[in-house]
Amino acid sequence: MSESKKTIITAAITGSIHTPSMSPYLPVTPKEIADQAIDAARAGAAIVHLHARNPETGEPASDPKLYREIISRITDACDVVVNITTGGGNNMSVEQRLAAAVELKPEICSLNMGSMNFPMHTLLRKHTEFKHGWECEYIEESRDFVFKSTFKDIEDTVKLLSPLGTRFEFECYDVGHLYTLSFFEREGLVEAPYAIQFVMGILGGIGASLEELVHLKGTADRLFGDRYRFSVLAGGKAQMQIAAGGAILGGNVRVGMEDSLFISAGKLCKSNAEQVEKAVRILTELSCEIATPEDARRTLKLKGRVG
Repeated sequence: MSESKKTIITAAITGSIHTPSMSPYLPVTPKEIADQAIDAARAGAAIVHLHARNPETGEPASDPKLYREIISRITDACDVVVNITTGGGNNMSVEQRLAAAVELKPEICSLNMGSMNFPMHTLLRKHTEFKHGWECEYIEESRDFVFKSTFKDIEDTVKLLSPLGTRFEFECYDVGHLYTLSFFEREGLVEAPYAIQFVMGILGGIGASLEELVHLKGTADRLFGDRYRFSVLAGGKAQMQIAAGGAILGGNVRVGMEDSLFISAGKLCKSNAEQVEKAVRILTELSCEIATPEDARRTLKLKGRVG
């Protein structure tokens, strides 16, 4: 089996949606985030997708110093591919969201392919007690929040980071985002092969069903032919079902506590590695071969580790 057919597992370690009061296992400090990333890599993740948090409060943070500490700990321990967010948190400007990627020049970073409603307020139906004052307000404010990623934002991000050797994981929360990527391909702004992440089950975007996954893949096939590889994630309870469906369709998969705090119905996962281990079991049963970090680098045409 060639490395291009091996299944790449990404572990999204902490994200910016869930707050510390929702799970005692959610990593917050640079050491906690790095330790969980290292353990996820040892469990089978070829890529770790990183956000940073204020180590005192757990609030999403954009300070490149926090990212530098996290990444330094990770790269000292293993060879996993590091993927830095450019989505950041709901309270960040575009400049804040890009700061870490500009300074640290990662192999790959995420890039959201459109502005969209990004509400999280329904989480307040399950969570009513919070350790930190910012948490409830942060979640409630999302009811009136639009994540900003305009055509200008996308163009500026690509022009800023591409000369640094950073490639992109294009985050597509709905079918229209695939057409946006196709537009930028026609404009000559982006270069194949494209790493496309189908983001499913986020309120404001496409749902998390197998029918919608097939629709996303069919649309991407028409637009990009053999010039792309896709990965798939689903927020919440559909996480592992959609991961299995994506693998059956020949795609890569993403798991992690950014997307779900649970390992099974009603049971909190204790680490990102626990989710990666479950994904490895599912993929192995489906006769998928798990990609190494070097497989992922070759498949996605990444520049390799820096420093």
